Order: sequence, then structure tokens, then C-alpha cells
Amino acid sequence: MQVVGYDTVSGTLLVSRGSGSDSRSDAAAEPGGDGSENEVDAVSLDPGTTLSWTLGDRHCAGTVYGRDSRAHVACGEPEAPYCASHRSTWVCARCTGTCLKDEMDCYDDHAVYLAAFSPDSFKVGVTKLWRLETRLREQGADRAAHLYTVSNGRIARELEAEIATELSDFVRVDTKMDGLGERVDEAAWEAVLDGFDVLDRFAFDYGLDLTERPVGETIATGTVRGTKGRILVLDHAGSTYAVDLRDLVGYELREGAVERDLQSSLGAFG
Repeated sequence: MQVVGYDTVSGTLLVSRGSGSDSRSDAAAEPGGDGSENEVDAVSLDPGTTLSWTLGDRHCAGTVYGRDSRAHVACGEPEAPYCASHRSTWVCARCTGTCLKDEMDCYDDHAVYLAAFSPDSFKVGVTKLWRLETRLREQGADRAAHLYTVSNGRIARELEAEIATELSDFVRVDTKMDGLGERVDEAAWEAVLDGFDVLDRFAFDYGLDLTERPVGETIATGTVRGTKGRILVLDHAGSTYAVDLRDLVGYELREGAVERDLQSSLGAFG
């Protein structure tokens, strides 16, 4: 088996039933290519779920296609999580108002928002209006404020770029991990919002019930405490661990709990 992706909306880890370690690269990333095709299981990451896998070799995760019934085109290239043939960049993520596509197609209503990540990391972002709350949860935001609703993505990106001259438009996952177990600095958050006519506010609780920062690790063993964006929080052997789900992508999985020595949290010695 191989970890071939994750879904932050449903809170699942995508696992291919086969192994792509001996497969050739499918540069076209299409069903029926050179890579072998395998069924994909969506493994629940709901609280209380037990994971018991050891990580093996890591290589390109290939391509996952389909929605209701996913399939996986394997790739044996050594680059991980994706080789050059399977690496892609969403062009809209680089947009600042000048469309980078052959033809602009973002004519839905868009929201411009600010998001807060404990304790004091803040960012500006853009999403389709109907996806606003979903997008905030995908990122693991603790607080958010809806600033503007505009008629298309071009206007939204222009506003985002303007705000980004004063405020970041990204927060790294390791920064989000560092804030686990802490509260948002409310005074700092209110200072960021000062000067904006806020349309709506959001506060999120991911049910992690942390009293201290988890230890950062790349493991697939333990009892799931929950997820926060793409961060998976696991309890194992008396310690709590935070795992970036992207860091699992590409790994071959073997049945059985991890046996290597792991750093323990302070609570493990209480």
C-alpha cells in the first residue's frame, strides 16, 4: 500500500491498495498509461480512529483520479511526494489580478478574507464565496473575518494583492504546528481587523483538546485525536504527535505500529 493523498474536507487519508515502487512514470497522468492502476481507500481520520502502519520507502505518489470512486495511477520515480511528471501548480494561486490562463473563467462571487492561526499568525486570502467556511477549515484557521464580496476572481485577487503589501498571504504549516495548543492573541487579531468593515466573523474549534504543543513527527501509528487543516494529531505511547499529512504522501505502508524511537512530549513523563 502507498499513501497517495489526503482530503482535508472529509478528513481522510488516501491509500492505494497496490504498490507503485516498481512502476514506470506515467507522464501523461491518464488512466491506461504506463503506471499500474489500483483502487484507492479513503481512511477515516475521525477522532478515535486507530492507525497502525510503519512507513517504508518513499517515492512519487503518481496520480489519483475520480471523485466517488477513486483510482490511482502508480509511479516508481524516486522523487517524493511527486516527480516532475506528476507535480502541478494551480495557476490561480499565483494570480494578482492579471489572469494567467488563456481565458478568464472565475466569474463566480468571491470572498476576500483574513484568517488567524494561533497564537499570532495572520493572512489574507481569496476563495469562491460558497466555499468560504470550507476553505477556512481546510487551512486550519482558528479565527477569520470576511472582508469583501466581489463579482469575480480578478477583483478579489487585486484586493488580496493590495492587502498583502501589509499582511502576509500565506502561513507555513510548521508555523501552524508551533501554535497548536495555544490560543489566538485576541488583541493582536483585533488590531489586524482595525480599519476594515468586517462582513462576518468565524471562530473554529477542531476538538483537539490540547494542553501543550504536540511533538512534530512523520508517523502513521496512534489513535487519532483529530485534524486541523492538513495537520493530523495522534496519541501514541503516552505522547501526542502532530503530522503534516503532505509529509506522508508517497510513503509505502507496512502493517504494524512504528517501532523506532520517537521523541516524547513532556506529558509522557508525568
